[in-house]
Amino acid sequence: MVLCSAFLSAQEVTTPTSDTYKKRVLEAAELQVLASYYQQDGNNAAVTGGRGTEELTDAHPTVILALPLNEDDVLTASFGVSAYSSASSSNIDPFDGGGEPNVFQASSGASGSDTWINGTVTYAHSSDDRNNVLSGTLSFSNEYDYRSFGLGGSYTRLMNEQNTELTVHGSAYLDNWKLIYPIELRGRDDLLDETGRNSYNLGVNFSQLLSRRAQAVFSMDLVRQEGLLSTPFQRVYFADIAEIAVGDGDFFLAEDIERLPSTRNKLALGGRLHYYLNQRFVVRSFYRYYTDDWSVGSHTLNVELPIKFGSYFSIIPGYRYYTQTAAEYFAGFDEHLSTETFYTSDYDLSNFQANQFSLGVSYLDILTDRSLFGWGLKSVDLNFSLYRRDNGFQASQVALGLKVVHQ
Repeated sequence: MVLCSAFLSAQEVTTPTSDTYKKRVLEAAELQVLASYYQQDGNNAAVTGGRGTEELTDAHPTVILALPLNEDDVLTASFGVSAYSSASSSNIDPFDGGGEPNVFQASSGASGSDTWINGTVTYAHSSDDRNNVLSGTLSFSNEYDYRSFGLGGSYTRLMNEQNTELTVHGSAYLDNWKLIYPIELRGRDDLLDETGRNSYNLGVNFSQLLSRRAQAVFSMDLVRQEGLLSTPFQRVYFADIAEIAVGDGDFFLAEDIERLPSTRNKLALGGRLHYYLNQRFVVRSFYRYYTDDWSVGSHTLNVELPIKFGSYFSIIPGYRYYTQTAAEYFAGFDEHLSTETFYTSDYDLSNFQANQFSLGVSYLDILTDRSLFGWGLKSVDLNFSLYRRDNGFQASQVALGLKVVHQ
Protein backbone atom coordinates (compact mmCIF):
# COMPACT_ATOMS: atom_id res chain seq x y z
CA MET A 1 0.00 0.00 0.00
CA VAL A 2 1.41 3.34 -1.01
CA LEU A 3 1.77 5.65 1.94
CA CYS A 4 1.60 9.39 1.27
CA SER A 5 0.62 12.63 2.95
CA ALA A 6 0.89 16.36 2.34
CA PHE A 7 2.51 19.10 4.38
CA LEU A 8 0.36 22.21 4.09
CA SER A 9 1.33 25.82 4.56
CA ALA A 10 -0.77 28.89 5.18
CA GLN A 11 -1.82 30.99 2.21
CA GLU A 12 -2.62 34.67 2.07
CA VAL A 13 -6.20 35.12 0.91
CA THR A 14 -7.72 38.23 -0.67
CA THR A 15 -11.49 38.37 -0.91
CA PRO A 16 -12.29 38.96 -4.60
CA THR A 17 -14.19 42.02 -5.70
CA SER A 18 -15.05 43.34 -9.15
CA ASP A 19 -11.64 45.06 -9.22
CA THR A 20 -9.49 42.14 -8.02
CA TYR A 21 -8.24 39.01 -9.74
CA LYS A 22 -9.73 35.75 -8.49
CA LYS A 23 -7.26 32.89 -8.57
CA ARG A 24 -8.62 29.70 -10.06
CA VAL A 25 -8.92 26.71 -7.75
CA LEU A 26 -7.18 24.63 -10.42
CA GLU A 27 -5.24 26.54 -13.04
CA ALA A 28 -5.13 23.82 -15.72
CA ALA A 29 -6.23 20.26 -16.37
CA GLU A 30 -4.16 17.61 -14.57
CA LEU A 31 -3.80 13.98 -15.59
CA GLN A 32 -2.50 11.40 -13.15
CA VAL A 33 -1.56 7.85 -14.16
CA LEU A 34 -1.04 5.31 -11.37
CA ALA A 35 0.06 1.72 -11.68
CA SER A 36 0.90 -0.91 -9.08
CA TYR A 37 1.89 -4.55 -8.95
CA TYR A 38 1.10 -6.51 -5.78
CA GLN A 39 1.90 -10.05 -4.72
CA GLN A 40 1.27 -12.02 -1.54
CA ASP A 41 1.62 -15.49 -0.09
CA GLY A 42 0.84 -17.36 3.13
CA ASN A 43 -0.59 -20.62 4.46
CA ASN A 44 -3.96 -19.59 5.95
CA ALA A 45 -6.36 -19.32 3.02
CA ALA A 46 -9.95 -18.58 4.07
CA VAL A 47 -11.33 -20.27 0.93
CA THR A 48 -10.06 -23.59 2.28
CA GLY A 49 -10.96 -23.03 5.92
CA GLY A 50 -7.85 -21.32 7.28
CA ARG A 51 -5.18 -23.56 5.74
CA GLY A 52 -3.67 -23.60 2.28
CA THR A 53 -1.93 -21.21 -0.08
CA GLU A 54 -2.75 -17.50 -0.09
CA GLU A 55 -0.72 -16.84 -3.21
CA LEU A 56 -2.09 -13.90 -5.22
CA THR A 57 -0.83 -11.39 -7.77
CA ASP A 58 -2.58 -8.19 -8.82
CA ALA A 59 -1.88 -5.54 -11.46
CA HIS A 60 -3.78 -2.29 -10.96
CA PRO A 61 -3.60 0.70 -13.36
CA THR A 62 -5.65 3.85 -12.65
CA VAL A 63 -6.16 7.09 -14.58
CA ILE A 64 -7.34 10.28 -12.82
CA LEU A 65 -8.29 13.44 -14.72
CA ALA A 66 -8.99 16.75 -12.95
CA LEU A 67 -10.67 19.45 -15.07
CA PRO A 68 -11.25 23.08 -14.02
CA LEU A 69 -14.76 24.01 -15.20
CA ASN A 70 -14.31 27.67 -14.23
CA GLU A 71 -12.57 29.65 -11.49
CA ASP A 72 -14.52 27.91 -8.71
CA ASP A 73 -15.44 24.41 -9.89
CA VAL A 74 -13.40 21.28 -10.54
CA LEU A 75 -14.57 17.96 -12.00
CA THR A 76 -12.42 14.92 -11.24
CA ALA A 77 -12.96 11.54 -12.90
CA SER A 78 -11.02 8.34 -12.30
CA PHE A 79 -11.08 4.89 -13.83
CA GLY A 80 -9.21 1.86 -12.58
CA VAL A 81 -8.80 -1.80 -13.48
CA SER A 82 -7.50 -4.54 -11.21
CA ALA A 83 -6.57 -7.88 -12.78
CA TYR A 84 -5.65 -10.55 -10.27
CA SER A 85 -4.70 -14.21 -10.24
CA SER A 86 -5.35 -16.11 -7.01
CA ALA A 87 -4.25 -19.62 -6.12
CA SER A 88 -6.57 -19.46 -3.10
CA SER A 89 -9.78 -18.56 -4.93
CA SER A 90 -9.02 -21.16 -7.59
CA ASN A 91 -9.95 -23.70 -4.91
CA ILE A 92 -13.59 -22.56 -4.82
CA ASP A 93 -13.95 -25.38 -7.34
CA PRO A 94 -10.71 -27.36 -7.23
CA PHE A 95 -12.20 -30.18 -9.34
CA ASP A 96 -13.03 -28.27 -12.53
CA GLY A 97 -9.49 -28.54 -13.84
CA GLY A 98 -9.55 -32.33 -13.76
CA GLY A 99 -6.56 -32.75 -11.41
CA GLU A 100 -6.27 -33.78 -7.78
CA PRO A 101 -7.27 -30.98 -5.36
CA ASN A 102 -4.59 -29.66 -3.03
CA VAL A 103 -5.02 -26.67 -0.70
CA PHE A 104 -1.34 -25.75 -1.04
CA GLN A 105 -1.44 -25.48 -4.82
CA ALA A 106 -3.57 -23.59 -7.30
CA SER A 107 -6.12 -25.55 -9.25
CA SER A 108 -6.68 -24.79 -12.91
CA GLY A 109 -10.27 -23.72 -12.30
CA ALA A 110 -11.82 -20.58 -13.76
CA SER A 111 -12.26 -19.00 -10.31
CA GLY A 112 -8.51 -18.44 -10.03
CA SER A 113 -8.57 -15.06 -11.76
CA ASP A 114 -10.88 -12.08 -12.16
CA THR A 115 -10.97 -8.44 -13.23
CA TRP A 116 -12.29 -5.58 -11.08
CA ILE A 117 -13.23 -2.23 -12.62
CA ASN A 118 -13.96 1.03 -10.84
CA GLY A 119 -15.11 4.48 -11.91
CA THR A 120 -15.50 7.61 -9.77
CA VAL A 121 -16.68 11.15 -10.56
CA THR A 122 -16.29 14.04 -8.07
CA TYR A 123 -17.56 17.60 -8.44
CA ALA A 124 -16.13 20.27 -6.10
CA HIS A 125 -17.19 23.91 -5.73
CA SER A 126 -15.19 26.54 -3.83
CA SER A 127 -16.61 29.82 -2.58
CA ASP A 128 -15.23 33.15 -3.82
CA ASP A 129 -13.10 33.61 -0.71
CA ARG A 130 -11.88 29.98 -0.97
CA ASN A 131 -12.91 29.33 2.64
CA ASN A 132 -15.79 26.95 1.83
CA VAL A 133 -15.66 23.86 -0.38
CA LEU A 134 -18.60 21.57 -1.24
CA SER A 135 -18.09 18.30 -3.08
CA GLY A 136 -20.15 15.34 -4.25
CA THR A 137 -18.99 11.92 -5.47
CA LEU A 138 -20.53 9.04 -7.42
CA SER A 139 -18.76 5.71 -7.87
CA PHE A 140 -19.27 2.30 -9.40
CA SER A 141 -17.27 -0.93 -9.25
CA ASN A 142 -17.83 -4.39 -10.61
CA GLU A 143 -16.24 -7.82 -10.69
CA TYR A 144 -17.50 -11.29 -11.45
CA ASP A 145 -19.35 -11.88 -8.19
CA TYR A 146 -19.66 -8.38 -6.71
CA ARG A 147 -21.11 -5.02 -7.73
CA SER A 148 -21.06 -1.73 -5.82
CA PHE A 149 -22.62 1.72 -6.21
CA GLY A 150 -21.40 4.58 -4.05
CA LEU A 151 -22.33 8.17 -3.37
CA GLY A 152 -20.89 10.70 -0.98
CA GLY A 153 -20.28 14.32 -0.20
CA SER A 154 -18.21 16.63 1.95
CA TYR A 155 -18.10 20.17 3.29
CA THR A 156 -14.83 21.91 4.15
CA ARG A 157 -14.51 25.16 6.09
CA LEU A 158 -11.20 27.01 6.28
CA MET A 159 -10.74 29.48 9.12
CA ASN A 160 -8.12 31.55 10.88
CA GLU A 161 -6.56 32.79 7.64
CA GLN A 162 -6.71 29.19 6.36
CA ASN A 163 -4.54 27.91 9.20
CA THR A 164 -7.49 25.86 10.47
CA GLU A 165 -9.50 23.43 8.37
CA LEU A 166 -12.63 21.44 9.28
CA THR A 167 -14.13 18.82 6.95
CA VAL A 168 -17.30 16.79 7.43
CA HIS A 169 -17.84 13.96 4.97
CA GLY A 170 -20.29 11.13 4.46
CA SER A 171 -20.76 8.27 2.02
CA ALA A 172 -22.92 5.25 1.31
CA TYR A 173 -22.08 2.11 -0.66
CA LEU A 174 -24.84 -0.17 -1.91
CA ASP A 175 -23.35 -3.53 -2.83
CA ASN A 176 -24.69 -6.79 -4.18
CA TRP A 177 -23.18 -10.28 -4.20
CA LYS A 178 -23.55 -13.02 -6.75
CA LEU A 179 -23.70 -15.98 -4.38
CA ILE A 180 -20.93 -18.42 -5.28
CA TYR A 181 -20.40 -21.35 -2.90
CA PRO A 182 -17.71 -24.01 -2.57
CA ILE A 183 -18.50 -26.62 -5.22
CA GLU A 184 -19.27 -29.40 -2.75
CA LEU A 185 -21.92 -27.34 -0.90
CA ARG A 186 -23.92 -26.16 -3.89
CA GLY A 187 -27.48 -27.41 -3.75
CA ARG A 188 -27.79 -27.42 0.05
CA ASP A 189 -31.04 -25.88 1.29
CA ASP A 190 -29.54 -24.05 4.30
CA LEU A 191 -27.35 -21.55 2.48
CA LEU A 192 -27.74 -17.79 2.23
CA ASP A 193 -30.77 -15.72 1.23
CA GLU A 194 -29.25 -12.24 1.61
CA THR A 195 -27.26 -10.86 -1.34
CA GLY A 196 -26.99 -7.14 -0.45
CA ARG A 197 -24.53 -5.23 1.67
CA ASN A 198 -24.89 -1.55 2.56
CA SER A 199 -22.14 0.52 4.17
CA TYR A 200 -22.58 4.02 5.62
CA ASN A 201 -19.72 6.28 6.67
CA LEU A 202 -19.68 9.58 8.54
CA GLY A 203 -16.39 11.29 9.29
CA VAL A 204 -14.79 14.47 10.58
CA ASN A 205 -11.28 15.80 9.87
CA PHE A 206 -9.77 18.73 11.76
CA SER A 207 -6.46 20.24 10.66
CA GLN A 208 -4.49 22.95 12.44
CA LEU A 209 -1.19 24.65 11.63
CA LEU A 210 0.52 24.80 15.00
CA SER A 211 3.46 26.86 13.82
CA ARG A 212 5.48 27.55 10.70
CA ARG A 213 7.01 24.10 11.15
CA ALA A 214 4.21 21.90 12.52
CA GLN A 215 0.78 20.76 11.43
CA ALA A 216 -1.63 18.48 13.34
CA VAL A 217 -4.61 16.58 11.93
CA PHE A 218 -7.33 14.74 13.86
CA SER A 219 -9.85 12.41 12.21
CA MET A 220 -12.86 10.38 13.33
CA ASP A 221 -14.82 7.89 11.21
CA LEU A 222 -18.02 6.03 12.05
CA VAL A 223 -19.06 3.11 9.82
CA ARG A 224 -22.26 1.07 9.85
CA GLN A 225 -22.54 -2.08 7.70
CA GLU A 226 -25.71 -4.07 7.10
CA GLY A 227 -26.54 -7.17 5.08
CA LEU A 228 -24.32 -10.01 3.85
CA LEU A 229 -21.04 -9.40 5.68
CA SER A 230 -19.60 -12.89 5.21
CA THR A 231 -18.00 -14.26 2.05
CA PRO A 232 -20.12 -17.09 0.58
CA PHE A 233 -17.26 -19.17 -0.83
CA GLN A 234 -15.09 -19.34 2.33
CA ARG A 235 -15.15 -22.76 3.98
CA VAL A 236 -15.37 -23.63 7.69
CA TYR A 237 -14.47 -26.92 9.45
CA PHE A 238 -15.67 -28.08 12.87
CA ALA A 239 -13.74 -29.91 15.58
CA ASP A 240 -16.79 -32.05 16.47
CA ILE A 241 -17.34 -33.32 12.91
CA ALA A 242 -14.94 -35.72 11.17
CA GLU A 243 -13.34 -34.39 8.00
CA ILE A 244 -13.81 -36.16 4.68
CA ALA A 245 -10.60 -36.12 2.66
CA VAL A 246 -10.52 -36.31 -1.13
CA GLY A 247 -7.77 -36.53 -3.70
CA ASP A 248 -4.33 -36.96 -2.19
CA GLY A 249 -5.65 -36.28 1.32
CA ASP A 250 -4.69 -32.59 1.49
CA PHE A 251 -8.19 -31.38 0.61
CA PHE A 252 -11.26 -31.80 2.85
CA LEU A 253 -14.88 -31.34 1.82
CA ALA A 254 -16.37 -28.24 3.46
CA GLU A 255 -18.63 -28.69 6.47
CA ASP A 256 -20.17 -25.24 6.15
CA ILE A 257 -19.56 -21.77 4.77
CA GLU A 258 -18.45 -18.73 6.74
CA ARG A 259 -21.35 -17.17 8.66
CA LEU A 260 -21.16 -13.75 10.32
CA PRO A 261 -23.66 -11.28 11.84
CA SER A 262 -25.65 -9.08 9.47
CA THR A 263 -24.55 -5.82 11.14
CA ARG A 264 -21.20 -4.32 12.07
CA ASN A 265 -20.38 -0.96 13.65
CA LYS A 266 -16.90 0.49 13.40
CA LEU A 267 -15.11 3.45 15.00
CA ALA A 268 -11.70 4.80 13.96
CA LEU A 269 -9.83 7.68 15.60
CA GLY A 270 -6.67 8.99 13.99
CA GLY A 271 -4.08 11.70 14.39
CA ARG A 272 -1.25 13.05 12.23
CA LEU A 273 1.65 15.28 13.16
CA HIS A 274 3.89 16.65 10.42
CA TYR A 275 7.00 18.55 11.44
CA TYR A 276 9.34 20.49 9.15
CA LEU A 277 12.84 20.06 10.54
CA ASN A 278 14.75 22.02 7.89
CA GLN A 279 15.01 22.40 4.12
CA ARG A 280 16.03 18.75 3.78
CA PHE A 281 14.00 16.81 6.37
CA VAL A 282 10.30 16.52 7.24
CA VAL A 283 8.84 14.06 9.77
CA ARG A 284 5.38 12.67 9.06
CA SER A 285 3.75 10.62 11.80
CA PHE A 286 0.34 8.96 12.00
CA TYR A 287 -1.55 6.98 14.66
CA ARG A 288 -4.96 5.31 14.40
CA TYR A 289 -7.09 3.45 16.93
CA TYR A 290 -9.85 1.18 15.63
CA THR A 291 -12.60 -0.81 17.35
CA ASP A 292 -15.84 -2.52 16.35
CA ASP A 293 -18.65 -4.59 17.84
CA TRP A 294 -17.13 -7.85 16.56
CA SER A 295 -14.39 -7.40 19.21
CA VAL A 296 -11.74 -6.44 16.65
CA GLY A 297 -9.43 -3.75 17.99
CA SER A 298 -6.29 -2.39 16.36
CA HIS A 299 -3.51 0.17 16.66
CA THR A 300 -1.61 1.58 13.68
CA LEU A 301 1.57 3.65 13.88
CA ASN A 302 3.23 5.04 10.77
CA VAL A 303 6.33 7.20 10.42
CA GLU A 304 7.84 8.67 7.25
CA LEU A 305 10.99 10.78 6.87
CA PRO A 306 11.10 12.52 3.48
CA ILE A 307 14.63 13.60 2.63
CA LYS A 308 14.93 16.32 0.00
CA PHE A 309 17.85 16.49 -2.42
CA GLY A 310 17.88 19.82 -4.24
CA SER A 311 14.71 21.31 -5.68
CA TYR A 312 13.44 18.24 -7.50
CA PHE A 313 14.18 14.93 -5.77
CA SER A 314 13.08 13.40 -2.47
CA ILE A 315 13.64 9.97 -0.95
CA ILE A 316 10.91 8.84 1.45
CA PRO A 317 11.68 5.92 3.80
CA GLY A 318 8.73 4.76 5.91
CA TYR A 319 7.74 2.26 8.59
CA ARG A 320 4.28 1.07 9.64
CA TYR A 321 3.40 -1.08 12.67
CA TYR A 322 0.00 -2.70 13.09
CA THR A 323 -1.46 -4.89 15.82
CA GLN A 324 -4.96 -6.41 15.95
CA THR A 325 -7.11 -8.48 18.30
CA ALA A 326 -9.23 -11.29 16.87
CA ALA A 327 -12.94 -11.11 16.14
CA GLU A 328 -15.02 -13.12 18.60
CA TYR A 329 -16.22 -15.29 15.70
CA PHE A 330 -12.74 -16.32 14.53
CA ALA A 331 -11.06 -19.68 15.00
CA GLY A 332 -8.52 -21.54 12.90
CA PHE A 333 -8.90 -24.65 10.80
CA ASP A 334 -10.99 -27.36 12.48
CA GLU A 335 -11.33 -25.34 15.70
CA HIS A 336 -14.96 -24.19 15.54
CA LEU A 337 -17.90 -26.14 16.97
CA SER A 338 -20.97 -26.91 14.91
CA THR A 339 -23.17 -25.56 17.73
CA GLU A 340 -21.89 -22.02 17.20
CA THR A 341 -24.09 -19.47 15.42
CA PHE A 342 -21.35 -17.45 13.73
CA TYR A 343 -17.93 -18.61 12.58
CA THR A 344 -15.05 -17.68 10.29
CA SER A 345 -11.52 -18.93 9.67
CA ASP A 346 -10.47 -15.81 7.76
CA TYR A 347 -7.10 -14.78 9.22
CA ASP A 348 -7.78 -11.14 8.35
CA LEU A 349 -10.05 -11.34 11.43
CA SER A 350 -7.46 -13.10 13.59
CA ASN A 351 -5.06 -11.81 16.22
CA PHE A 352 -1.79 -10.72 14.60
CA GLN A 353 0.97 -8.13 14.42
CA ALA A 354 2.40 -6.74 11.19
CA ASN A 355 5.33 -4.64 10.03
CA GLN A 356 5.61 -2.75 6.77
CA PHE A 357 8.74 -1.12 5.38
CA SER A 358 8.56 1.25 2.43
CA LEU A 359 10.89 3.35 0.32
CA GLY A 360 9.69 6.01 -2.08
CA VAL A 361 11.40 8.25 -4.61
CA SER A 362 9.69 11.47 -5.70
CA TYR A 363 10.54 13.84 -8.54
CA LEU A 364 8.82 17.23 -8.64
CA ASP A 365 9.14 19.42 -11.73
CA ILE A 366 8.41 22.81 -10.23
CA LEU A 367 8.37 24.68 -13.54
CA THR A 368 6.77 21.87 -15.60
CA ASP A 369 8.97 22.92 -18.51
CA ARG A 370 9.09 19.45 -20.11
CA SER A 371 6.15 19.27 -22.50
CA LEU A 372 4.76 16.62 -24.84
CA PHE A 373 1.64 17.25 -26.91
CA GLY A 374 0.78 20.23 -24.71
CA TRP A 375 1.21 18.33 -21.41
CA GLY A 376 4.03 19.21 -19.03
CA LEU A 377 5.49 16.90 -16.42
CA LYS A 378 4.54 17.83 -12.86
CA SER A 379 5.68 14.88 -10.72
CA VAL A 380 6.84 11.27 -10.74
CA ASP A 381 6.57 9.00 -7.70
CA LEU A 382 7.91 5.49 -7.26
CA ASN A 383 7.28 3.43 -4.11
CA PHE A 384 8.26 -0.07 -2.97
CA SER A 385 6.90 -1.71 0.18
CA LEU A 386 7.31 -4.99 2.07
CA TYR A 387 4.62 -6.27 4.46
CA ARG A 388 5.00 -9.10 7.00
CA ARG A 389 2.61 -10.61 9.56
CA ASP A 390 3.71 -12.75 12.47
CA ASN A 391 1.55 -15.64 11.17
CA GLY A 392 3.67 -16.06 8.04
CA PHE A 393 1.64 -13.95 5.64
CA GLN A 394 3.81 -11.70 3.47
CA ALA A 395 3.25 -9.26 0.64
CA SER A 396 5.12 -6.76 -1.50
CA GLN A 397 4.08 -3.95 -3.82
CA VAL A 398 5.64 -1.65 -6.40
CA ALA A 399 3.69 1.48 -7.30
CA LEU A 400 4.35 4.20 -9.87
CA GLY A 401 2.60 7.55 -10.17
CA LEU A 402 2.94 10.09 -12.98
CA LYS A 403 1.22 13.50 -13.01
CA VAL A 404 1.15 15.90 -15.97
CA VAL A 405 -0.51 19.29 -16.38
CA HIS A 406 -1.98 20.80 -19.53
CA GLN A 407 -0.07 23.91 -20.60
